[in-house]
Amino acid sequence: MIVVTTPHATEHDIEAIIKFLTEHGFDIHRSTGVQHTVIGAIGVQPDFDHRQVELLPGVAEVVRISDPYKLASRAFREEGTVIPIGSVEVGRDPVVVMAGPCSVESEEQIHIIAKRVKAAGATVLRGGAFKPRTSPYAFQGLGEEGLTFMRQAADAHGLAVITEVMDRSQIDMVERYSDILQVGARNMQNYTFLRDLGKASKPVMLKRGLSATIEEWLMSAEYILSGGNHNVMLCERGIRTFEPSTRNTMDIGAIPLVKKRSHLPIIADPSHGIGLRDKVIPMARAAVAAGADGIMVEVHHDPDHAKSDGAQSLFPDQFEQLMREVKIIAEAIGRRIA
Repeated sequence: MIVVTTPHATEHDIEAIIKFLTEHGFDIHRSTGVQHTVIGAIGVQPDFDHRQVELLPGVAEVVRISDPYKLASRAFREEGTVIPIGSVEVGRDPVVVMAGPCSVESEEQIHIIAKRVKAAGATVLRGGAFKPRTSPYAFQGLGEEGLTFMRQAADAHGLAVITEVMDRSQIDMVERYSDILQVGARNMQNYTFLRDLGKASKPVMLKRGLSATIEEWLMSAEYILSGGNHNVMLCERGIRTFEPSTRNTMDIGAIPLVKKRSHLPIIADPSHGIGLRDKVIPMARAAVAAGADGIMVEVHHDPDHAKSDGAQSLFPDQFEQLMREVKIIAEAIGRRIA
């Protein structure tokens, strides 16, 4: 249930509304706007009559939400969420570009790539220090040393950092180095972990699970939001279907659907979504045209010798081409590249 106050509701009125809802067993989440305060009342109370709330001083409207995700719903926050990251804001008109290698392999490697992606127009450096791999024998990342290399490279070239955190024991460490905490597809339904991320101080980017529906994805975001961290962005990175020609099936249609149902920003990851280097640029173009608030792509200066995901990593020259093309598309739909 959503309670919208009148423009002239006093703080005393708002506190009285919250007290009334709390006494009836609801968990409360408050969002203060320019003219109205929106109070999200979370919980299932079968015998509760919402008309009681409509009679309280300062209440303009009570909206019952049928979606199971309350805090992630457009009904809770009509305007889109805007998340400040360094010098840019994710969720406004500018499209944010995140780029870098799949894995941080060495200090030299991450500095080379950071310099190239920054020169081409990226604002966020991506890269993995901890790598969840299908095989336990594959390269697992450099750990905290990799985080150090990435932070130094980002600072040297004026970039923000996004990197994956794999479990609750890594949250504090990754927060020290990263501007955005990335949750991988395999962890999308690790609910205990998501609750912990709700207490994190840094924004979280939640990747869609390999076979997750949009509702399941938004419900996972709800776990983070309900923990108090409202700086959540979603990432469409492809889903597993019966089609074997590509690594995953990039669900471009999910982008406008999510934008309609949720106020959370959505990022597209065509590198994982398609898994083939020569198809990444077309999928990036499609994602921007569909309304994505940002794109995240893998870039490597020597992808043929990359320790992970070289086949889907762009050469720096290809990334420069991608930036030129998505800039044209962004401008055609009234947006621009951040």
